[in-house]
Amino acid sequence: MPGTPAPQPGQPIVIRDAIVLTMDDAHTVIPEGDVLVVDGRIAEVGVDLAAPEVAFEIAAKGGIVMPGMVDTHRHMWQSAMRAYGADWTLTQYFVWYYLEHGMKFRPQDVGAGNRISALDAIESGITTSLDWSHGLRTPDHGEAALEALAGSPGRFVLAYGNLAGAPWEWTQDPAVRRVIERARDDSRMFGAQLAFDVPGDEGFPERAAFQAARDLGVSVTTHAGVWGATGDNGIRLMYDNGAMTPGTVYVHAATLSDESYQMIAATGGTVSLATESEQTCGQGYPPAHALRRHGIGASLSVDTSVWFSADMFSAMRTTIGADRALEHYIAHEKGDTVTHATIRVEEVVDWATRGGAKALGKWDEIGSLEAGKLADVVLVHNPDSPTMVPILNPYGHLVYQAGRGDVHTVLVGGEPVKFDGKLVAGDLAGVRTQLEDTIEYLRRELGDEDWRSGMNPDIPEKEILSNPYQYRRETEPSH
Repeated sequence: MPGTPAPQPGQPIVIRDAIVLTMDDAHTVIPEGDVLVVDGRIAEVGVDLAAPEVAFEIAAKGGIVMPGMVDTHRHMWQSAMRAYGADWTLTQYFVWYYLEHGMKFRPQDVGAGNRISALDAIESGITTSLDWSHGLRTPDHGEAALEALAGSPGRFVLAYGNLAGAPWEWTQDPAVRRVIERARDDSRMFGAQLAFDVPGDEGFPERAAFQAARDLGVSVTTHAGVWGATGDNGIRLMYDNGAMTPGTVYVHAATLSDESYQMIAATGGTVSLATESEQTCGQGYPPAHALRRHGIGASLSVDTSVWFSADMFSAMRTTIGADRALEHYIAHEKGDTVTHATIRVEEVVDWATRGGAKALGKWDEIGSLEAGKLADVVLVHNPDSPTMVPILNPYGHLVYQAGRGDVHTVLVGGEPVKFDGKLVAGDLAGVRTQLEDTIEYLRRELGDEDWRSGMNPDIPEKEILSNPYQYRRETEPSH
């Protein structure tokens, strides 16, 4: 039986009769609207649009059209080990990846993880992803990460990092800088950032890394407000040293004081929420409530699929669930009852689209369906699913009802990368072969016993790391 005809490369596309969530400043919703895409950009959004005769028409009545979603923090290389660490704690994660077995990853293993993660993102309607790539132990690892992203469908920002080294050292390496400059300037990429953390050393050795970001013309993304690792002292040091600038993204930000949140707000920073991670790992309670209180822009992220879901539907759902649970809990502690929910479904859809675009400095190009913007468009439409009827509240439907299997069409720059529910771009079979090689290599390197124990860790009798964000293993004091 022949497949459904698909749009041809460069062909104009018009999506007809869908519920259109423009996510413009007014959050305009068109109940039965059209989106016209021409030459890689959104040409028009409206009702009964005139389209070129050569346009490919997608009948979407009963579906929802929205901007492509934006993931502002995903350790993409770790997707090669999807769900392996489902029972880990944060400490076990750091020991496995940064002190022991993650150090065995070859450049091609980093590339394989990036490639499958890129396809994973596209398949679920995420058109832009920031690769928080902190496993780049050598410039060759960085080259492999960059080439994997640049050759994958979708838009990607490479946030270059190396948790096995000190950021004030690796950011000075000319070979590392060349990779970052290539990611920044490569037309196949959506930019570059530096990815490193500030544990709170009073000498502020990270000053050189922040200067490197300024020299390279890129922003910084940093894990902040992580229990026992990066907290208020790191924020204070950044603020006192003039390192908090607009465009800085603070990941998690879950255990900060009001003063630290005020510093982030005053300096134009944003926060990337990874609620499944914060709930599971213990960075702190997901701080959506604090971000609203301080007027800090928010975006959503997956973090790592070595543990968590790899789609924005799950991220939206867990974020709103965690925030509403906290609101009820606080009220109950005081003997009160919440009669009106503060956080709304519309807000988390905003964070998944507009919020991500703004966090990456790309709001003028993506994040909403408006004429002139890049045609990164997602159609959520599944007429074969009873869950997709009726659609009465489209924001609520996206957050609580829909899933990656309901994503019918994904356009990136007007080109279909998913159509009729199936990926139509990338080389999934080839990536699967690369992953098989990576897994075979790692199992061989670890041995069966370590492989099994890594996946099913015991609770340690004593603390292994005093700070999981340290740059080296603890050693015995010298005598």
